[in-house]
Amino acid sequence: MTRRTTAALACLALAAGLTACSSDEPSGPERISITPVKDGATSGLNPLGDGTRATVAGYTMDAVRLPGATATGEVSFRILDRSGTPLTDYTPEQTKLLHLYVVRDDLAQFRHVHPELGSDGTWRGRVDLGVPGRWRVVAEFIPEGAERPVVLGTTLRVAGAWKPEPVPEGDAAGTSDDGVVQVGLLGAGEVGTNGRLRVAITSTDGEPLALGSYLGATAHLTGFAVGTRGFVHVHPLGAPEVTDDGTVLTFHTTFEQPGPYRMFVQVRVDGMLHQVAVTATVNSHA
Repeated sequence: MTRRTTAALACLALAAGLTACSSDEPSGPERISITPVKDGATSGLNPLGDGTRATVAGYTMDAVRLPGATATGEVSFRILDRSGTPLTDYTPEQTKLLHLYVVRDDLAQFRHVHPELGSDGTWRGRVDLGVPGRWRVVAEFIPEGAERPVVLGTTLRVAGAWKPEPVPEGDAAGTSDDGVVQVGLLGAGEVGTNGRLRVAITSTDGEPLALGSYLGATAHLTGFAVGTRGFVHVHPLGAPEVTDDGTVLTFHTTFEQPGPYRMFVQVRVDGMLHQVAVTATVNSHA
């Protein structure tokens, strides 16, 4: 029995209590337990690849398709192994067999998609781009039996006139909100395999917020290096802390290069998923 099959059976067995197995958007109160990554765990190990190449470690992202910019449509692709055979067996990471990130090349637009795997090895999901431009399609997954995630990526042009937007930078870019949830970075990141990045989550008037679970954790944070577009996905360590700064999350980071990173923070508050983008500074070793 493959890990993919085992994961599916586990979701069926726990369906009455773990609503996140079947949907990212719960229809009622959250029941899924949150299991934060513990200090020293291997979950934050550097992946193979940074999303800038379609082929890494013998795996290739193939037959990538995006919808147009005017309506919700289908994104599809396959992951091929060294022999050119579609990969069909995966190990779940943060409750999913594969995470797909569709981000415009100027880092002004970001979509986090969880497509479904077909029997022929083709992944298909729904995505609403809304605007034209050059879009990067980045897949993160763990092949069954592998010790580290693999990250593949390619870039497609979605027809239509567009003008790249500058990435917000500077001290003010470290805090932003979506009108309900405010995200603020508490200090800079640092290059290294065992770094820490602290993030405060509050209401727009600065009050701490109670966080629900998203993909089995208290938050999901995806980042892209400004300029090189290198991808990072970091994990929360331990439980949130309520401090004078708000509800503070500490993330385990594995930054390989210094510079600014556009970070997309996703949290669930009162059952609703919120996404806020901030720009983090990552420094070299002291």
